[in-house]
Amino acid sequence: MLYKRVMLKLSGEALASETKYGIDDNKVQILAKMVAEIHKLGVELAVVIGGGNYWRGRTNPHMDRVTADQIGMLATTMNAMTVADAVGKLNVDCRVLNAISMPTISEPYIQKKAVRYLENKTVLFFAGGTGSPFFSTDSGAALRAAEINADVMLKATQVDGVYDKDPNQFSDAQRYTRISLQDVMANGLAVVDATAAALCNDNNIPLIVFSIKDPNNVIRILQGEKLGTLVLP
Repeated sequence: MLYKRVMLKLSGEALASETKYGIDDNKVQILAKMVAEIHKLGVELAVVIGGGNYWRGRTNPHMDRVTADQIGMLATTMNAMTVADAVGKLNVDCRVLNAISMPTISEPYIQKKAVRYLENKTVLFFAGGTGSPFFSTDSGAALRAAEINADVMLKATQVDGVYDKDPNQFSDAQRYTRISLQDVMANGLAVVDATAAALCNDNNIPLIVFSIKDPNNVIRILQGEKLGTLVLP
């Protein structure tokens, strides 16, 4: 395998129904099978799933930002539990490790414990973001990637890589096959937020941005196929 230890970042949208809200069980089963296939390859896998299919409180002008972000942490926990349950039913050992205290439904995130789980080929779902408001789930994924010493962070999106401008609005948008994190930050490209970019850059974690519309893309990337955009520190 090209990478031994991998951080996979999924958006909540990857689980959402056609209304872009809630859970589509068919999508959950597809993602669970994808995770099981990655596990079969012997890859040490950690997963972070956003909560946007349940909650986008940041857009609510009437709610305190701290409260909104805390509700978002709960949404990430629901998504992590949903996919972990489906993965477990495929006889893959997995755990939900949470940055916020929910001892009856998930284990607390402890860095050394997480690394031991990965070394034993247990799939990990990191929930609760960083445990603090004002940080995106991209930042949470980048932080955990640094803490577990991941070889790469794979960011699954609805487009097939990083573009010089929004491909949904501009027909002449050009996709990068390779770009540096410094250029991403300097040009304000919509890849990850500045905190996540800085964490990846400072900790020498390459980032691959790709389309999750075909879940097999993850396997193909892990087997060495060049898909999406490689973003280098």
